[in-house]
Amino acid sequence: MKKKHGKLLTDKNMIMFPGTVERLLATGHDYAETSNYELAVEAFSEAMQYEVLDEHSMNVYVYSLYEMRRFQEARELCELLLARGPSRYIELMELYLSICMELRDFFHVQQIIQSLLEEEVIPPESLEKFKNILSLSEKLANLSIDDTPEKTEIKPDDYEVATFFNQPLFMQLTNLQRLTEINVRPLANQLKDIIEAEEVHPMVQSIALYMLVAQQVDLQVTVKKFDESRVVNTAEMLLPDDTPLFLEVFERITERLEKEGSLLEMAHFLLARHILVTYPFEWFQYSADDIVEGYTDYVHSLFEQNQVSNNELLDFIKTLEKYSDIPEV
Repeated sequence: MKKKHGKLLTDKNMIMFPGTVERLLATGHDYAETSNYELAVEAFSEAMQYEVLDEHSMNVYVYSLYEMRRFQEARELCELLLARGPSRYIELMELYLSICMELRDFFHVQQIIQSLLEEEVIPPESLEKFKNILSLSEKLANLSIDDTPEKTEIKPDDYEVATFFNQPLFMQLTNLQRLTEINVRPLANQLKDIIEAEEVHPMVQSIALYMLVAQQVDLQVTVKKFDESRVVNTAEMLLPDDTPLFLEVFERITERLEKEGSLLEMAHFLLARHILVTYPFEWFQYSADDIVEGYTDYVHSLFEQNQVSNNELLDFIKTLEKYSDIPEV
């Protein structure tokens, strides 16, 4: 009687013995569990040459590619797995959206989430997370849009206090941004009046101050915002993103989030807006340590709904975001 042998897998001219794929998968899972993602990817990639991987192995394979920042490959595999209708659809979709964010495909992320919201397939416990990702993708998409105001004739009367504050907030900022390419010294007194006006918005204050500082106009100005007051000479001030505190915070957050591209970009976006809206007070009483920890926690909470340890600092960051988020209508 002939002895029966297990079925041999063949690949072109190679013979794969029974159990080879199972061993490759087990090896891939072991490497992934110990965060050795490069070897995990090698094992899963080899196994995938011989048979279609099960859902769990595909999930781990995609995650390993994501951790190695091989985002395009991770996206393609993730799309294959999503097309199968996986059992853990929402968890996989979250990973897919994160991959698309890393690839800066923000509009695709928005389309997917809006579709999921319309279909009402997102479970209640995940709803807030998906809305946060949607909001983040919208903000990051706006970063790449060139919204520089068109050059128009500058009319000094537009910067007189009575006329200036009779405009919507967005137009106030637009008119100030038009001053970027001209000598603002003839308008220095009007800008001083705008900065010192009681009804001035903190961001308008900061932009007007920025214009004077950028051109080193020698002028004393009283700045009052967020219950703080300071008399400054605009010829002696640093621009907000040149201050030692900002440079230290920017560098440390960049180091902290360097492997999380979308979160790092969002953190940079927030830091630039918030240092401007607090100008010239530089985050007031908070130290560099506080700021680094606070913004790191905050941008993670936008994706992951993590609890932020310093609630006072969280409230402060939310306040700055409120005052720096200017509606266009």
